[in-house]
Amino acid sequence: MTDTAVSGVLVLDRDLTRQALPPDELLAAVRTALVAISRGGASAPPRVAARSPYGLLGAMPGYVPRLGLAAKLVSVFPAGGHRGIVAYFDEEDGRPLAVMDAETITAVRTAATATVAMRALARPDARRIAVIGTGAQARAQIDLLTPAESAHLLVGARDRGKAELLGAAAGIEEAVKAADVVFCCTSSKEPVLHRSWLADGVHVSSVGGSDGPEFDAATLRASSLFVEWQGAVTEPPPAGAWELQGTDPADAALIGAVLDGTHPGRRSAGELTVFKSTGHAALDVAAASVAYRVARERGLGFSVDL
Repeated sequence: MTDTAVSGVLVLDRDLTRQALPPDELLAAVRTALVAISRGGASAPPRVAARSPYGLLGAMPGYVPRLGLAAKLVSVFPAGGHRGIVAYFDEEDGRPLAVMDAETITAVRTAATATVAMRALARPDARRIAVIGTGAQARAQIDLLTPAESAHLLVGARDRGKAELLGAAAGIEEAVKAADVVFCCTSSKEPVLHRSWLADGVHVSSVGGSDGPEFDAATLRASSLFVEWQGAVTEPPPAGAWELQGTDPADAALIGAVLDGTHPGRRSAGELTVFKSTGHAALDVAAASVAYRVARERGLGFSVDL
């Protein structure tokens, strides 16, 4: 990783961070990180946070072989949302190489992870996609879908006007009932998706729900469950998932094991599959590694001496 041809720490603002994340390269890096997690090759200690009366500041360091070393500092405040920075380091000598926008990294790597999982778990003939939500994460998910994947896209939301700004709009129940694939990208504190709305063979991706469950218990009972890491089941929220508390860890398969062929993934056309994402530092490393390399190649950002 050591690069003696450049000096200083590269700084990328929000727009430049997004410009430095080409979808194909991001998806490949996220796939590498997910496989590394499943094989025990990624290093990522449990999340820690300092709490104030107004919110918290969380820290997520991580290392992934072939991708590098990074750490995210993110503030989570009701008044300001999720804001912060990702610092990317040289894995061989520890030099700081880059600082970039954490909000962009988080949204885009989360969408990439859900997309990789969808392509591994959804039925080959799945065409109709519903994205539930209208916020930054829903927009990031829509942006990452290919034209073929988004050809039959419905955006489901309580506020139909906001949904219409992102594409063909529907109510949440209507969108889910019409879908082969459902992406839940909300900040809801209670389920926005119910088992009775799901047809057989649907794939569900849930990446939101930091403050409560996005799907009901009946959906979990009826589905085969896939996660990024076992902590999604074994850790309490917000590190673990609200929906998965009390679940037997043996019932949760790692998506990285599906990607490297050690787990079969979907077993039948009628099977319901659920991918529950809680995020993992290895995925921040994946996105940061792409952003740093692409930004250097394209001459994006500016350097400071730190």
